[in-house]
Amino acid sequence: MTDVDEAEVKRAVLVSIDFNTPRFDEELDEFVQLVESTGLTPEIIFRGHRDKPDARFFVGKGKVAEIADFIDSRNPDLVIFNHELTPAQERNLEKELKCRVLDRVGLILDIFALRARSYEGKLQVELAQLQHLSTRLIRGWTHLERQKGGIGLRGPGETQLETDRRLIGNRIKAINNRLDKVRSQRNQGRKWRKRSGVPVVSLVGYTNAGKSTLFNKLSGASVYIANKLFATLDPTLRQVELIPGTKIILSDTVGFIRHIPHDLIQAFHATLEEVKSADLLLHVVDVNDEQRDDHIEQVNSVIKQIEADEVPQIMVFNKIDMSDSVLAHTIENPGGIPKCWISAHSGEGLEQLRELIGRNIKPEKHTFKVHVPAEAGKLRACLFEKGAVRHEVLDGEGGWLIDVNIDQPSLEKIFRDNNGELSMIQ
Repeated sequence: MTDVDEAEVKRAVLVSIDFNTPRFDEELDEFVQLVESTGLTPEIIFRGHRDKPDARFFVGKGKVAEIADFIDSRNPDLVIFNHELTPAQERNLEKELKCRVLDRVGLILDIFALRARSYEGKLQVELAQLQHLSTRLIRGWTHLERQKGGIGLRGPGETQLETDRRLIGNRIKAINNRLDKVRSQRNQGRKWRKRSGVPVVSLVGYTNAGKSTLFNKLSGASVYIANKLFATLDPTLRQVELIPGTKIILSDTVGFIRHIPHDLIQAFHATLEEVKSADLLLHVVDVNDEQRDDHIEQVNSVIKQIEADEVPQIMVFNKIDMSDSVLAHTIENPGGIPKCWISAHSGEGLEQLRELIGRNIKPEKHTFKVHVPAEAGKLRACLFEKGAVRHEVLDGEGGWLIDVNIDQPSLEKIFRDNNGELSMIQ
């Protein structure tokens, strides 16, 4: 259920109005990238300047007439606004222009629909689309609701409205029920990861910053990558031994963007929980992006919306291979956010990044009861040296039953280094 069908729609007219926007040109460039990400070809960009949107058409009557003349002469497939339109404005524009009209929210929803691959991702996108459609549907039928009589108006109008509301409402309810099951499975996985004590490191960043390339390099996975916005949507998790003896779970997430639709944030809430529950965030930034400071601000804004702003971050400035003036290096920045300059494509600086991650993850400690046999005195001594032993008793055979408080990766490493077999007692 997408707004744009790639097989049918090829040429689009773009409209972007400057309402005294500080970064109007940058936002326009991103809008063009969004449109091109759907496979559309922008025919022309209509720009304008207004103090506030027109209530009826969003743009002024003169601009509407200008767009209409172009449509009459060139017959494009679609008109796309770089703004959120009200249902009435969208309806009025389609009537006046005699052409399909799509706003920014509908465009982003369509891109997400094209990119979603997993069962969960497709459900989340459909939910966002239906929530977006339902508000427009309800408002769109208000002219029939207001009818006080007349054959073929009052009764059928209300019946159609209620039917459409019910069908969409039922579908939303069914999708939410399915997503609840997926969320439950995700929560179980999240609880298991917490119990295991293995730290979770989540990649975040503006779309097309190179997160998936970095994820593939660090994990050895083969997540789809492409030089376009929202190339990947579905979260991917891999267990990685980052440096010898240090295991982490690496999580790749959807890229962020400015003015992300509220319906999408709500629909992808379960996915974004991976960010909120992480032990460390790798905030990936395209070092060559002239708008990187603005994009960092946009990402941090979304992180705050999902209440993940307390999670520690490492700033990862990616794509140094495309710059002649930037070399791989790290800045520890005690008391602040550590920074690392890398190229996920060439691998330059990745070893420094691994070490930086290792120094900034703090696996959660748990209390375990372990058995140490009599011949493993060196292993027992090592547990004492680490300050992990809380209590111990003899097992009757010369060995020990020991209560230790330590993170599981460290405990496994101690046993492995001392040729011991880790035996936990429930």
